[in-house]
Amino acid sequence: MKALYDLPAPAKLNLFLHITGRRDDGYHLLQSVFMLIDWCDTLHIERRDDGQLSREDLTTPLPADDLVLRAARALQAFARPGQGAHIGIAKHVPAQAGMGGGSSDAATCLLALNRLWGLNLPLARLEQMGLALGADVPFFLRGRNAWVEGIGEKITPIELAPGRFCVVKPPEGIDTRGIFAAPDLERQTPSAIIAGFAAKHRTNENDKFEFGHNDLQPVAQRLCPAVTQAIEWLGSQGLKGRMTGSGSAVFAAMPQETKLAVAPEGWSVRQCGNMDVHPLAGWASSDIS
Repeated sequence: MKALYDLPAPAKLNLFLHITGRRDDGYHLLQSVFMLIDWCDTLHIERRDDGQLSREDLTTPLPADDLVLRAARALQAFARPGQGAHIGIAKHVPAQAGMGGGSSDAATCLLALNRLWGLNLPLARLEQMGLALGADVPFFLRGRNAWVEGIGEKITPIELAPGRFCVVKPPEGIDTRGIFAAPDLERQTPSAIIAGFAAKHRTNENDKFEFGHNDLQPVAQRLCPAVTQAIEWLGSQGLKGRMTGSGSAVFAAMPQETKLAVAPEGWSVRQCGNMDVHPLAGWASSDIS
């Protein structure tokens, strides 16, 4: 096998995000439901036999040393001498949006190179590598909608009803570190339980995706007024918006595909559906069926 083309890296939405505490090392403890959506980046990976790792930006220019190259280097430690790769990335998911685009790209890279280089590392080993790269990477490696706890490493698969969502990303991004460092960030939200989320999700047809809240949103709105503007734009069309992850993207569940008003210039607006499973689920041994 010399190449793998058209590899999807789907984004995610956080249906809610509660901060329930903080560890002694400064990492925040969270609870969230992560949901895969059909807004995807695409990777193309060709094997190199000179041991080099190279990257080609096919759409948006990326930082010189992004998560994909870091993921490839981490995995290359297990490869045979001379195994390298050329990685092309067609970036479509906005950066600094809270949608996990970079983490998803890294997960797709790990799954693909594990196969392309014939390493056959189990999913658990890839997850250890992924967590060192970013808290969202293990979720994308698992490839199923999930109840997520801890610092992102405690992942419990859950079933979600099909849904349609309007996702809005204003031009401004938000530095995640700035939000988590804010003194006014709520860090003591009481813990929820999966059963409580599941009961509401099953029985409330009109608001089955509206459990809880996002503790990061008030700080993000203070740091980035465009988040408030995007929520208000959704509200003007009868949609209940909230922020995903650490922003600045916001989203709202919608009953069906809807003709939306023209968004302000520079905003990315997309109507998305959720996904039951990542397209590459099963690419690593010991994947959960």
